Amino acid sequence: MACITQSVGTAANFLGSRKCHSSCHSSKLSSANQTRCFGLKPISWDSLKVEFHGDSRRPLINYGAFTSAIVSSLSSVNGAATSDERVIVLVIGGGGREHALCHALKRAPSCDAVFCAPGNPGISNSGDATCISDLDVLDSSAVISFCRNWGVGLVVVGPEAPLVAGLANDLVEAGIPTFGPSSEAAALEGSKNFMKMICDKYGIPTAKYKAFTDPTAAKDYIKGQGAPIVVKADGLAAGKGVIVAMTLEEAYDAVDSMLVKGDFGSAGCRVVVEEFLEGEEASFFALVDGENAIPLESAQDHKRVGDGDTGPNTGGMGAYSPAPVLTKELQFVVMDSIILPTVKGMANEGCKFVGVLYAGLMIEKKSGLPKLIEYNVRFGDPECQVLMVRLESDLAQVLLAACKGELSGVSLEWSPGSAMVVVMASKGYPGSYEKGSLIQNLEDAEQVAPSVKVFHAGTAVDSEGNYIAAGGRVLGITAKGKDLEEARDRAYQAIEQIKWPGGFYRKDIGWRALPLKQYSSSG
Repeated sequence: MACITQSVGTAANFLGSRKCHSSCHSSKLSSANQTRCFGLKPISWDSLKVEFHGDSRRPLINYGAFTSAIVSSLSSVNGAATSDERVIVLVIGGGGREHALCHALKRAPSCDAVFCAPGNPGISNSGDATCISDLDVLDSSAVISFCRNWGVGLVVVGPEAPLVAGLANDLVEAGIPTFGPSSEAAALEGSKNFMKMICDKYGIPTAKYKAFTDPTAAKDYIKGQGAPIVVKADGLAAGKGVIVAMTLEEAYDAVDSMLVKGDFGSAGCRVVVEEFLEGEEASFFALVDGENAIPLESAQDHKRVGDGDTGPNTGGMGAYSPAPVLTKELQFVVMDSIILPTVKGMANEGCKFVGVLYAGLMIEKKSGLPKLIEYNVRFGDPECQVLMVRLESDLAQVLLAACKGELSGVSLEWSPGSAMVVVMASKGYPGSYEKGSLIQNLEDAEQVAPSVKVFHAGTAVDSEGNYIAAGGRVLGITAKGKDLEEARDRAYQAIEQIKWPGGFYRKDIGWRALPLKQYSSSG
């Protein structure tokens, strides 16, 4: 039996096999005998080549020869897929969420291989997937061609942008099972006004609102409502298009930023102004197959950049699961009053939703009941990280069931205890920040406990192979524990091993559920 490996540097996983180890930073291909990788016949390696471009040390595969050799070998195994439907998976994206998805898929018994496009160095070096850095994920024809050449049986789309652009539409039309909604259904996230209209039509509890394209009209409405009040860019704004204005002046400035100055581009051409809800935020996720929905475990995010939930909103500075605020009783309420009416409503509108619905909720202080703040049409980041380390079911088969409309009767298994992720970000985030700062001792962080996992969200490698920061949110230090306190302690102990002067993190993730402990703030 033949196995593809790349034999340089940190052990990693090529072609997603749990028995094959490689790194995308190596320079040669070799065959090796393994008990199970792929059921491959012997392959002639003479025509295969890996090329390096520039100083990135990231290889580009010569697909012509490579694909021919592998696909020919794959097709020789029993002439067809096995009865338990083993699958090769392509994950679209390259952030911390996608790293977590790759990590869970790699553990899935039915998953033969995991690709990630474009991926990132942390994903490849950890062995969680084979990264295809030069595949243009916004080019549907290129993605379809890759899937056909490599026998991909499931595509999991991580970020929202390819979904809104219609990647899932094109893949499904090409007959490739795709976990992620159509562009029409993705409007639940792509347009906050559309989401609010669905809520109105189908009686889904949410904050009172009005939408505006005229700044004067928006300001008149704000003046009549008073502060605090929330101003949102209608379109996709990378998690930064929500302003919680505590004064009228802040609200007016937010309107001007979006509708007059154009700070959010096309995403801010319309604004949604909604009432300020007081209470505790929580994240609720459900897998949807178009008609049926099953809940995932609860999680709680921390949106504000500073300790004590202060400062501007971010994409998320940490999360934990389960979230005590979402009791079992409340989870039933969320499913009955928010998730299922949305699923049925979208079907009635002629755009069935297939994928994950991520409901941002406010558990209202005055009523104790959940209201919908927003929908995302993909796994949240960083909530996905804590969910994926706790999931014990075969993720590949669960997502395939969703693609086929077969979620009814599916149940999920979760590890006991809790998980926490603490995000390490570049100093200056969510404002301007510098790229290229050196990050060291990540391996030491993962040695704190077997349950610690470092997910990469915004890393690159320099010419010497060292990790450097390449984004705002850069790392997600994740840990499991018998309870939330142990998970928290392990996560922060792991962070203390990391040497990154150019980074920072919140020191109070989990503060609503746990007594506050003091941790050092140096990166």
